[in-house]
Amino acid sequence: METIESIILGIVQGISEFLPISSSAHIILVPWFFGWGEPGLTFNVAVHMGTLLAVLLFFRSDILAMALALPRGVAAGRPFEDPMSRMALIILLGSIPAGIIGFTLGDRIEALFHDGNDGAGAMAVIAIMLIVVGLLMLAVERALPQDRKFEGIGWRDGILIGVAQAVALIPGTSRSGATITAGMILGLRKEVAARFSFLLGIPAVAGAGILEAVRLAERGMPAGQWVPFIAGGVSALVVGYLSIAFLLRFLQTNSVLLFTVYRCGLGVVILLLIAGGWW
Repeated sequence: METIESIILGIVQGISEFLPISSSAHIILVPWFFGWGEPGLTFNVAVHMGTLLAVLLFFRSDILAMALALPRGVAAGRPFEDPMSRMALIILLGSIPAGIIGFTLGDRIEALFHDGNDGAGAMAVIAIMLIVVGLLMLAVERALPQDRKFEGIGWRDGILIGVAQAVALIPGTSRSGATITAGMILGLRKEVAARFSFLLGIPAVAGAGILEAVRLAERGMPAGQWVPFIAGGVSALVVGYLSIAFLLRFLQTNSVLLFTVYRCGLGVVILLLIAGGWW
């Protein structure tokens, strides 16, 4: 991969990983549009590290509070009393569904959507998921009340939003889109659902990054790829951090309509490309 390609895809990953528009769909679409090759394992490791660092830096206060509260609560035999200790356990519980699906079906999903085994069929699924989740997100916002705060997130919320995160392993769904929508269904305010979504994603992103890093270590870094690797990771980190800040502020006073329009528009374009035989 060339350095400029890595930077552009890092920017795309940083934006689409956190905005509810599906990073996996964009990482498939952008190289196709420019005629680039498959980004590959090296790039995946770089951007996973970049986006993970973005979340860790942005939510460092929350993460530190949970990291201190959980062992203190366990040592005292009361891990559920402290709000941040309880939140850490809810996040760990909510991460289990995605961990199970990723471990058992991750390679099959990768083969279907990234290895070109079923190009048109895979892209049709991506297009449909873009449209369906986009419309669902808007419908939930318009039809259901969202007034619950972060402190009120409980075990049921963690499990159900965790299931939504597992479903989002299907490209086109969007991890943030699925989890924010699930949070809104459960009555969480949009920005609260987004905050929990990002925290919930930490174990999943870290796990995927570790697995890919192990594979990369086994294969070895390809010759001449250190600069693109660093460039992609840094661009994903910087843009990802800014995307988190933007979305949390945006959702406080704005509708998800913008994301629904974008998702549906992109989904329709993909379906037209398939129908016209260009994919």
